[in-house]
Amino acid sequence: MSKQVKQLDRVIIRFAGDSGDGMQLTGDRFTQESAAFGNDLATLPNFPAEIRAPQGTLPGVSSFQVHFADHDILTPGDAPDVLVAMNPAALRANLGDLPKGATIIVDTHDFTARNLTKAGYATSPLEDESLAEYAVHQLDLTGMTVAAVKEFGLSRKDAARAKNMFALGLLSWMYGRPTESTIEFLSRRFAKVPDIRDANITAFKSGYYFGETTEAFVVSYEIKPAPMAPGTYRNITGNLALAYGLVAGGVQSGLPVFLGSYPITPASDILHELSKHKAFGVTTLQAEDEIAGVGAAIGASFVGHLGVTTTSGPGIALKSEAIGLAVMTELPLVVVDVQRGGPSTGLPTKTEQADLLQAMFGRNGESPVPVIAPQSPGDCFDAAVEAIRIAVTYRTPVMLLSDGMLANGSEPWRVPEVSELPTIDPDFATAPNHTSQDKNGQEKQEFWPYVRDEATLARPWAVPGTPGLEHRIGGLEKGDGHGNISYDPANHDFMVRTRAAKVARIADSLPPLEVDDPSGQAKVLVIGWGSTYGPIGAAVRRVRKAGYHVAQTHLRHLNPMPNDLGEILARYDSVLVPEMNLGQLSMLLRAQYLVDTVGYNQVNGMPIKAAELADAIGQLVSAAEGVPVNLSTDVAAPAEGATR
Repeated sequence: MSKQVKQLDRVIIRFAGDSGDGMQLTGDRFTQESAAFGNDLATLPNFPAEIRAPQGTLPGVSSFQVHFADHDILTPGDAPDVLVAMNPAALRANLGDLPKGATIIVDTHDFTARNLTKAGYATSPLEDESLAEYAVHQLDLTGMTVAAVKEFGLSRKDAARAKNMFALGLLSWMYGRPTESTIEFLSRRFAKVPDIRDANITAFKSGYYFGETTEAFVVSYEIKPAPMAPGTYRNITGNLALAYGLVAGGVQSGLPVFLGSYPITPASDILHELSKHKAFGVTTLQAEDEIAGVGAAIGASFVGHLGVTTTSGPGIALKSEAIGLAVMTELPLVVVDVQRGGPSTGLPTKTEQADLLQAMFGRNGESPVPVIAPQSPGDCFDAAVEAIRIAVTYRTPVMLLSDGMLANGSEPWRVPEVSELPTIDPDFATAPNHTSQDKNGQEKQEFWPYVRDEATLARPWAVPGTPGLEHRIGGLEKGDGHGNISYDPANHDFMVRTRAAKVARIADSLPPLEVDDPSGQAKVLVIGWGSTYGPIGAAVRRVRKAGYHVAQTHLRHLNPMPNDLGEILARYDSVLVPEMNLGQLSMLLRAQYLVDTVGYNQVNGMPIKAAELADAIGQLVSAAEGVPVNLSTDVAAPAEGATR
């Protein structure tokens, strides 16, 4: 049967079903197929906090959204063009996100009276007019899957579990995805269970062939590969990229990496990944609690290793006293906080940016630490390497703020050349650094642990056991230079100010802040940090495509901030700060630079939507330039329809 092939520049697809329906696997496989095809892409996994939420209920819905295109894109997309819904709850939970005219592919098998009631439907939406504004395809995906795999002798329950592969096959046909990688994946994953392996492969192929032959779908779609700079690419999640960055930082510094960690959503995958890399000198300890994890990491740093600890916001609260110890002892330590919705247990599987002030000030006493944040999943690699550079060079704990969106989301990532990575010199102390006199007036050589480098103010790092470099450090205040315990008020004042000055001096090693202001005529600046980079970039594109001027900049280094930030902020009449919190960066900018920032804030556990942010930017542009701005009529193309 000959079918029409329609060209598209971008598509957003969301797979949704029960948490046991394999939607994360289905979305991941579609993503891998799209990455292999050469599309640019961004993903948004979304799943319940419960290990197995009540089946067929709204809280139990799991989804995976993938946005892929033939051009550079920045976000997983605001609204799906296609929804694959495996049951009534999946349909109801996601229907509100669909624009009119969106395609819905729904598995009719579970639309029973019982399941409709659990999802909150009084009548079936497939039988009334509630879906009239959408292109709905009602398919018995479960029934077709069971029939397709009948030859393998599986129970009906086991056979039905392959329905996600049937759906994946259908969508792979619809959008011209390569199928070889999925077949190879299934062959490897179920190699020890031949019947399950063959059933899943058969279901996948059956879905693909159904699309080819059925009259229900008369059009398939083609999204061409996106142009990309030359290099070797792979699809990567933020947690995986961060783990690779920690390994790379260890190699570049010549330091064995020690991870002391306690499992916590959404940071646990970093522990899982690093445990695989013993060949690179990585040691992992799954500690009995958060405090033990960070304590072990500090101990590793004391003996000349690179101490790392990973967690989320609740874990940072437990680690705070130990992080203060690392501040006082001035030992390198990388503290990774993969932020999630809070407070307390909060929304453990949802994203948020509400730990910034905790990272800045969440310790007793004056205990400043550098704070950095990656802007995309792939950028987690570079941020991890940068955290190690700062920690080792300046002898300080560093807070690295990722979040749930970055951790679980993915994008194509160009694998860097080793020559592109910075060299990080631990510069261990090898000889005494101070001359004093003994009681007989004779000169003697000693090692003082708090003699400072003139450029960085970093103290020397001496590996215990090095002859002549015996010393002690600890949580009590130390005397300047010699490092003996000191309760002298003037010494404490001096040491507190010196530690703060050391962190502030990191700004001298930072490159100038990049400002994207192509026209040079913008009166409005949008500034963000962390994972808001994608939504901000997409929103700015939308405003510019309508013919208006707006500037954008993004902060990786949040403490200390870049030296030129104050001058940049002063150039603009209005400064908008989008954040997934109630205005934490905005508060810091107001306090430090006396700038009347405007906050754009949400704390709903989901990424900021680019189209809604564009409207907020448009209002500021309208006020600053004295012109009406209506993006709904000025912009015909999608928010990410332009290239950078």
